[in-house]
Amino acid sequence: MLISKPIAEGIRDGRVRTLYRRWDAPRIRAGGTQLTSAGVVTFTRVVQVKDLDRISDRAARAAGMKDAAALRKALAPRNRKPSARGSRGGENVYRIHVTWAREDPRTALRERIPDSTELAEIGHRLARLDARPTGPWTREILAWIRDNPRVVSKELAALRGVELLPMKADIRKLKSLGLTISHDVGYELSPRGTAYLDHVEG
Repeated sequence: MLISKPIAEGIRDGRVRTLYRRWDAPRIRAGGTQLTSAGVVTFTRVVQVKDLDRISDRAARAAGMKDAAALRKALAPRNRKPSARGSRGGENVYRIHVTWAREDPRTALRERIPDSTELAEIGHRLARLDARPTGPWTREILAWIRDNPRVVSKELAALRGVELLPMKADIRKLKSLGLTISHDVGYELSPRGTAYLDHVEG
């Protein structure tokens, strides 16, 4: 489930306590968790909303919306392609109660300098990422990010002659290993990523 950065930060500081989604059936369950840009959140309850007109302004603000009218507009069904069934997102509206659980585990990982065993493990995992028809890419991107911190990602995509969104997905894979840090504009290597690149470059 997509949770935007402003909403994730609202969950973290307690301003946002619920989310609303239009689905045919619930896609998450109570007790489940999700990693967001502001840390890990927990879904504590999932309830189907039978009557959108009964949603109050207060309830809408708890979902990070201006008021109930804005929330109802956001949840309004829109037609899908003719071959699809139902309205945008599904037939039913669900209210998901959420709470902030803990920090992103990658935050602590990216600060940890790897020892020799961890360096070997990072190398092994990156080699698996590199094993695709288009050839190795991880070291190239890590070196570019190190040399061009906080530079807009479009420049990296243009330099490499690749599409932007798939490239950003690749960088998220490096982030999951604690090697990079994402900013509103661009990226930078984490201390862990810097240590690894220094190691492989001798």
